[in-house]
Amino acid sequence: MDVQQILAAMTPEVYQRLLAAVETGKWADGTPLTEVQKESTMQAVMLYQSRHNADAEHMTVAAGGEIRFKSKTELKREFAIEDSDTPVADIASFPLK
Repeated sequence: MDVQQILAAMTPEVYQRLLAAVETGKWADGTPLTEVQKESTMQAVMLYQSRHNADAEHMTVAAGGEIRFKSKTELKREFAIEDSDTPVADIASFPLK
């Protein structure tokens, strides 16, 4: 099966399951994805997004294949942050594993 056939057969429900697996590193039944599965699943998710993601979120693949980055202003507006001096995210505060 080639990429075009896979994308034509992928339903929004299948996409959501694959996206959840990529985000959590596990299948719905709790089984961890192997490295090969992670790579393949991520590629499938990105290809699906590049074809169907008309309203792309920050750091997702938009329709047409470009990665969507939102500006700080857009993110602040989206999350209703009024203070312009408030950082959107302080990466130093995220714990590393």
